[in-house]
Amino acid sequence: MELLSEYLNEYKKQLEKGYIQKAYQGLMEYIRDLKAYLIKQHPDYYSPGSLYYGYLEMTYFSFFPESFKRRNLKAAIVFNHHQFRFEVWLAGYNKQIQQKYWELFKESSWNKYHVVPTTKGADSIIEHTLADNPDFGNLDSLTKQIETGVLNFINDIEDFLSL
Repeated sequence: MELLSEYLNEYKKQLEKGYIQKAYQGLMEYIRDLKAYLIKQHPDYYSPGSLYYGYLEMTYFSFFPESFKRRNLKAAIVFNHHQFRFEVWLAGYNKQIQQKYWELFKESSWNKYHVVPTTKGADSIIEHTLADNPDFGNLDSLTKQIETGVLNFINDIEDFLSL
């Protein structure tokens, strides 16, 4: 517990400065706006529910076309707090679906994106970086970069699954 006490003392000091709260609030507003933008620009894609805010490890929302929905798959647009980057993940609605598609990708020779080494303890099947160390000074450009990357990812996955 002594270590926890040290961590919390440092946490308190950082909170007193006020930067963490402002940065986190701005990041969450951007991700909320990104989701709204993608829904508006791509109304044929489905984005259920709200944001998952996480525990400062990841924040994400789902975004996927009908072809994913039919297969019980989803794309998650993820802000990875530890790596400080935006990613897109392919995931299943449940662990059985995730395992089924993970095996399909793992057993194929397809290597366009990173297939996770195992589904045990994983929330994804495939992970791809959209924006490493994103430029929050130009949100329009960042949004376009993420949008283009997500659409390419979805198209590539759809192409693979249609073979």
